[in-house]
Amino acid sequence: MSGSSVPPDGRPGPSPAAAPARRPTGPEAALAAASAHYLRGEPIDMSALAAELGVGRATLYRWVGSREQLLGTVLAEMTERTYRVAARGVRGTGPERILTVLDRFMRAVVDAAPLKAFTEREPRLFIRLATMPGTIEDRATELLTRELQRETDRGALRVPLPTRTLAQAVVRIADSFMYAHYLGGNRPEIEQALEVVELLLRPCGHDAPAGPAARPRTGAGISEPV
Repeated sequence: MSGSSVPPDGRPGPSPAAAPARRPTGPEAALAAASAHYLRGEPIDMSALAAELGVGRATLYRWVGSREQLLGTVLAEMTERTYRVAARGVRGTGPERILTVLDRFMRAVVDAAPLKAFTEREPRLFIRLATMPGTIEDRATELLTRELQRETDRGALRVPLPTRTLAQAVVRIADSFMYAHYLGGNRPEIEQALEVVELLLRPCGHDAPAGPAARPRTGAGISEPV
């Protein structure tokens, strides 16, 4: 019969050689490779990355844009990973939940070893990527918008602004305090950031403010590699 692999003598013929596994290619493969270097605390070099992926530099740039754009995408991915870990298992609703998630998230970010390695090498580039409008801010704003909208929909949060506008304001406030030590300050100012955000989440005296003393420090124990 057509397609039979058994010869007339009834003995099976040799098995065909297995096709070699193809290396993943494209933007996703480039992002995964760059993220792996970042998590190991290694610099991201576009020539070395292209060679690792088995493509030319022109192809790599076509996939991911400039090195700065690639780094922004990597940091945005790490931002989302860390945020999701920070939100995992958080109880409560309304302002308390949002503040607890932010507390956990910010402390995880400033303690992350890969981020420390990156900022030691390229502090100015990091500040430009992290504090200016762009990929990282957009991702953080999107995540926080969803969180705020969920609490609003369930009636646990009342805010005077559209949730995306509020989320963007909170992200910019958090960045300015969280990265204060890169902007001339002595240390991250996470408690100050939370106090300001709390004013935005409890407008016009709605709900009694928890205050920093009533809000436990919950960042310890989160080890997501931002």
